[in-house]
Amino acid sequence: MLAKRIIPCLDVHAGRVTRGKQFGRAELGELLDVGDPVALAEAYDRQGADELVFYDITATAEGRGAMLDVLTQVAERCFMPITAGGGVRTLDDVRALTLAGADKVSINSGALADPDLLRAAADRFGSQAVVLSVDFRRTGNGWEVYAAGGRRGTGLDLLEWVVRGQELGAGEVVLNSIDADGMGTGYDLDAVRAVAAEVDVPVVASGGAGRPEDLRDVLLLAGADAALAAGDLPPRRDHGGRGEARLPGGRPGGAAPAGGGGGVWPLTPWRPCGSTSAGWCPWSPRTPAAARC
Repeated sequence: MLAKRIIPCLDVHAGRVTRGKQFGRAELGELLDVGDPVALAEAYDRQGADELVFYDITATAEGRGAMLDVLTQVAERCFMPITAGGGVRTLDDVRALTLAGADKVSINSGALADPDLLRAAADRFGSQAVVLSVDFRRTGNGWEVYAAGGRRGTGLDLLEWVVRGQELGAGEVVLNSIDADGMGTGYDLDAVRAVAAEVDVPVVASGGAGRPEDLRDVLLLAGADAALAAGDLPPRRDHGGRGEARLPGGRPGGAAPAGGGGGVWPLTPWRPCGSTSAGWCPWSPRTPAAARC
């Protein structure tokens, strides 16, 4: 069984990491600048993140490719696996991101425009390197897939699209809830649970994290294999020089996340676990076997 993952995500626009709500639009001034992507990636790498996701969130809407120079700098300075996406429309785009340092390439609107791109990318680079990223909104009786950074509805049903994406060769599915994005009210557990029941590849939840309990719920209750958190894991340095991530509800000094109180919540030392009352245990790939539950 694969370990559950909590993955920091950098949403990049115009060379800067940004935050927004419900896919806020850059052209309307709805994004908040939160820092330099290379510096933030280095901070996450120092604090032991297992993986990093890098999205150029306006590449598709602006009709261009992803910012390869920024990705290259991140890849040169960090040693964690990187998933990158934004503006991927052709095999050449997939190849360019791979050469720039991406271990996996996320394909979203490009797959909607040309579903065979998923098959071609999987044939060329392997399914393990191809991620189907899906932006969706809740409808009256399900979920609709959106394109162009959440700007245009497609009429496609979420469950039908992810099943087709897996059949075409995607080795992972990322679910980006437009409704929950940046709201801090929790992930769309129903959507994640429904998709996890339909596909056999890893399912990654994105959009809505506001408390450690949200991460626990989407991983343990909804069945996600991983959870993305963007604005919810801002890296910082403590007095001892150790990098940590600040999240509401954590306890300072490396204690396991629990309800109540603010504080510092370490990014990787604590993992979801069903054998403890708090739902978390001190496990990570870097933890000695004797210390794991």
